[in-house]
Amino acid sequence: MITKGRKPMAKVSFLGLGVMGFPMAGHLQAAGHNVTVFNRTASKADAWVSQYGGMAASTPAQAAADADFVMACVGNDDDLRSVCLGPEGALGAMKNGAIFVDHTTVSAKVTREMYDVAAQNSVGFVDAPVSGGQAGAENGQLGIMCGGDAKAYASAEPIMNVYAKACRRLGDSGAGQLTKMVNQICIAGVVQGLSEGLHFAEKAGLDIEEVVSVISQGAAGSWQMSNRFETMAKDEYDFGFAVDWMRKDLGICLDTADENGASLPVTAIVDQFYKDVQNQGGGRWDTSSLIKRLRLMG
Repeated sequence: MITKGRKPMAKVSFLGLGVMGFPMAGHLQAAGHNVTVFNRTASKADAWVSQYGGMAASTPAQAAADADFVMACVGNDDDLRSVCLGPEGALGAMKNGAIFVDHTTVSAKVTREMYDVAAQNSVGFVDAPVSGGQAGAENGQLGIMCGGDAKAYASAEPIMNVYAKACRRLGDSGAGQLTKMVNQICIAGVVQGLSEGLHFAEKAGLDIEEVVSVISQGAAGSWQMSNRFETMAKDEYDFGFAVDWMRKDLGICLDTADENGASLPVTAIVDQFYKDVQNQGGGRWDTSSLIKRLRLMG
């Protein structure tokens, strides 16, 4: 909740209150910003207001009107278009000079499309996908990869820093989304490698905790190993970044690779492994569930 008497620093709207957006918007309100939220399921917006204060709007346009910054964290390309465009979309309602910051992981193509629409409305647009998962959002420790005009980024950076561990502009519009693709490509291979390593250790009769205590201190160490090996060993996956969302992201990576000529053989294979996990009923499991696929195979 906002401390009484604290002067709001900016008028901010936040579109999308999922597992990421809900706490991110909360950090903005707690930092003293005047926050209005929108969510397609109105009950989530009402719950957010009950927890943090601020206001809820019935449409993206209503939330965006008179805002200095409009932040979005929705599901996919179509969801982004939905909250941005049309008579109830945010971009047409934003005032001149306001800035739209998109934290959704989407294609660079739709990002550039929205950037052009925003420019036609004298609005800045920054693509700013995030990494760090639900825990990073809740703890205000997200990595934010940004693309867009330098001036728009410079204005929006202090707002994003409220929930960022690291925030950086990587280039023009779309550069943030392309960097997020690199992030997901790297994660896919690491999680599969970790899954195979832990599965091998189990089959070899080794103590996984003892093994990891040694190898994590050397070249095999990774964030995934440090943060996921215990739950992988316990066969627990009801948390973190869902397989369904990872497949969406990897699909974007593979489509973009087809366009730019990049070769992603490991990514393509791991994407199909995640498809196997979905077929096993694990669409909402954490991405570390790749090891469960190996266990079910024998």
